[in-house]
Amino acid sequence: MPKQCFGTSHVPLSPAVRAGDFVYVSGQVPVGSDGLVVKGGIADQAEQVLQNIKAALALAGCTMDDVVKTTVWLEDARDFGTFNAVYAKHFPKDPPARTTVESRLMIDIKIEIEAVAYRPV
Repeated sequence: MPKQCFGTSHVPLSPAVRAGDFVYVSGQVPVGSDGLVVKGGIADQAEQVLQNIKAALALAGCTMDDVVKTTVWLEDARDFGTFNAVYAKHFPKDPPARTTVESRLMIDIKIEIEAVAYRPV
């Protein structure tokens, strides 16, 4: 089965790519449907990023329940507790494996998350 790309972006990437039974979601940032970075702190930005992941997964026929691994980049490690509380609401049962690191990000944002989902075709 060849890879399948889902969605479009203003930069050279696909929001989601299916390769066999896995769906890879590109790093999502806290940008709303208007294309602007969400105002507010880490809680607001984390919520938007997780909604963006949910939307990218849906393009490939997946849900948050299919996510098996996430990688999270936080601009400030001191935001971890607040981020973690928001994240937990989106993965209330059997959360995926996760790596979380502090990192300088490409634009002026507080968080970026990528995800890998498993959903057999």
